[in-house]
Amino acid sequence: MIQLVNIGFGNLVSLQRLIAIVSPDSAPVKRLVQESRDRGMLIDATYGRKTASVLIMDSDHVVLSALSTEKLAPRLGMTPQELTEEEG
Repeated sequence: MIQLVNIGFGNLVSLQRLIAIVSPDSAPVKRLVQESRDRGMLIDATYGRKTASVLIMDSDHVVLSALSTEKLAPRLGMTPQELTEEEG
């Protein structure tokens, strides 16, 4: 069964196809987004809002979301405590 997760504004992505969710602030991620845009593999699900997280899919697609990693984590079944434990 396909599990879908809401990434904001009613947009859904397949949880099984999701590789990573990263912050859009670093230069390598900005480069990844631009390269994906150039190749036609970028999906902008921000509805014109500021990009708060970048989802990397196993299909080589890159998805932009206006929701932060902290807001997406509970939708993925993670607790806020699990997020902060990883940062330590």
